[in-house]
Amino acid sequence: MKTIPITTEFIKLQDLMKLANVVETGGEAKERIQGGEVLVNGEVCTMRGKKIRPGDDVCFAGKHYTVKYAD
Repeated sequence: MKTIPITTEFIKLQDLMKLANVVETGGEAKERIQGGEVLVNGEVCTMRGKKIRPGDDVCFAGKHYTVKYAD
């Protein structure tokens, strides 16, 4: 599981995917999310603006990502 540090209260799902370098563009993130390819906390999420908060688990293409506050 890869940990993505953030300095804000949350990060939008599509922005997290770009930050984690799993997609190259927001358009690609939109397609993948709306296509049902992304799980948030074990459930399919089709909302690209979903707020991902520290402790949430995001799974895409068989890889898991979690968010935590940057130290």
